[in-house]
Amino acid sequence: MTSTLAPQPVERAKPARPGAVPRRRTRVLALPEARWAAAATALFLLALPLQLTGAPAWTWGALYALSYVTGGWEPGWEGLKALKDRTLDVDLLMVVAALGAAAIGQVMDGALLIVIFATSGALEALATARTADSVRGLLDLAPATATRLSPAGEEQAVSVEELEVGDLVLVRPGERVGADGRVLDGASEVDQATITGEPLPVVKEPGDEVFAGTLNGTGALRIRVERDASDSVIARIVRMVQEASETKAPTQLFIEKVEQRYSLGMVAATLAVFLVPLAFGVQLTDALLRAMTFMIVASPCAVVLATMPPLLSAIANAGRHGVLVKSAVVMERLGQVDAVALDKTGTLTEGSPRVTDVRPLPGSGLGERELLTLSAAAERPSEHPLARAVVDAARERGLELPDAHDFTSAPGVGVTAVVGGRTVEVGAPARLADDAVAAVADLEESGRTAVLVVVDGTPAGLLGIADRLRPDAAATVASLARLTGTAPVLLTGDNPRAAAHLATEAGIDDVRAGLLPQDKLAAVKEMESAGRKVLVVGDGVNDAPALAAAHTGIAMGRAGSDLALETADAVIVRDELAAVPATVALSRRARRLVVQNLVIAGVFITGLVAWDLAGDLPLPLGVAGHEGSTVLVGLNGLRLLREGAWQRAAARGDG
Repeated sequence: MTSTLAPQPVERAKPARPGAVPRRRTRVLALPEARWAAAATALFLLALPLQLTGAPAWTWGALYALSYVTGGWEPGWEGLKALKDRTLDVDLLMVVAALGAAAIGQVMDGALLIVIFATSGALEALATARTADSVRGLLDLAPATATRLSPAGEEQAVSVEELEVGDLVLVRPGERVGADGRVLDGASEVDQATITGEPLPVVKEPGDEVFAGTLNGTGALRIRVERDASDSVIARIVRMVQEASETKAPTQLFIEKVEQRYSLGMVAATLAVFLVPLAFGVQLTDALLRAMTFMIVASPCAVVLATMPPLLSAIANAGRHGVLVKSAVVMERLGQVDAVALDKTGTLTEGSPRVTDVRPLPGSGLGERELLTLSAAAERPSEHPLARAVVDAARERGLELPDAHDFTSAPGVGVTAVVGGRTVEVGAPARLADDAVAAVADLEESGRTAVLVVVDGTPAGLLGIADRLRPDAAATVASLARLTGTAPVLLTGDNPRAAAHLATEAGIDDVRAGLLPQDKLAAVKEMESAGRKVLVVGDGVNDAPALAAAHTGIAMGRAGSDLALETADAVIVRDELAAVPATVALSRRARRLVVQNLVIAGVFITGLVAWDLAGDLPLPLGVAGHEGSTVLVGLNGLRLLREGAWQRAAARGDG
């Protein structure tokens, strides 16, 4: 039941509203694997209580038979088709083992085995479909059409696929950029968080580069196209996610080789157990009984349950604490990581700008409260993220904001309004007295964005705005360093100065800033080529290639992009960063229990098989030993369901 994400044809659709990305999610029951698994599970759950309460055999027997058919026909059919290619997989072997169990009266055991494998196949199919949905939906970030300008200046609406390198494109306020290119004329602020992860819009002027799928602000831009649609940054992100997903194939090939050897060995051993005694004159029924007993005791049911209960229990426990781990394979891989790469905006930080400093300039005659009141009143009509941060800061301090009149906004410059008869300008610190330059430098050196407030033509004060570090960020960084033995790395598209300041607060020394998605991907591949098993934690579209390429990827759930959430192997639903080291510690404990269970299962299977081959193992005793080992390893794995298991993992994560 292995699969990888394969590229699929994409049909563009216009977003339902400006800036929105349509969600095209495959419904669970739209997948045939999910429908068959649900039917098999329902039939099994109907049959089991009937059998346990002593109902007539024909009632529960028919239900079990239907469970065999609904859950087992597809893997059985695929296994038969594989036989035509001279391959034998474990799925077919499980179906044969289930039928063998039924043949000697262990109908319920066989049905349970069928249900387990049918459910596993359905979950894998769903994960693959949802990832493909997100990759296809990513292309909708770029608009379906663009406004192309002719040499004479005439406007023409064309499909973005028709744009060629050298074409001139007009991007109006509020529109998404249709192609990668360079600004020829105009000025605006462009929200390019989907590409770089920067929390604030970036001023774009003639000569600056823009990317397809980014959202234009209040100004109009005339852009020269520099890349074909198939080679845009968004298109490259899609290809990188697909290619990174496919790089997991070597692991799948290794598993298939193990399956082949085990399957062939089981078939050969079962036939030998049946045919060799016949050759020495043993009765047919006795030989068949011994062979079927061998098939039961050598069945990998105990091995399957030795692995799954600890991992599934860990998944359930993590889920109760806001961590969605998408599969047992992911839970196992989390415990193997020995290096961590963290995104900045929305991961280490809260992802939204906040006012951190209010500094009246000498001689302005204003206090902090009056300066913030005037600034917030002037900014209130604006929709810019910095304006919202100023207004929110005033409201948090309980300030009453007077009405503003004659409001105007200039992209890349700021806003102007009349507040209480005074003209207030709030924007970039382009004009300052010499004694205020040092204050701006101090704010910017500490990683803040400096905003100048001018009242009646005179500089009156400065506001410092920054994205705030999560309260648990520093403790999480320290915990991950202790767990993996190496300090985490910061990978961000933000500017180096802001990144360095925040990294210092979080306790990170290795900072790589100004990175585009392909740069983050290259950094992860560099770490993995050095033999590290990298855990990437991020939240944006720009993190998706790195999340897909990493040994394991975790996405922050609340503000995470659809693609990051679907590409990641796990999601922190509540955005509690401290849950990352706790989940890693829980995974390591689950892996230790898996090893314990495999030893227990191996001892039982080896002992029972040796008894059956060397002596005369009674069928009831063989079944009891087989079922006993299954119950034992199952109960051992379920220990991780307890609340104390998470608390111990969190404590270990805390050092």
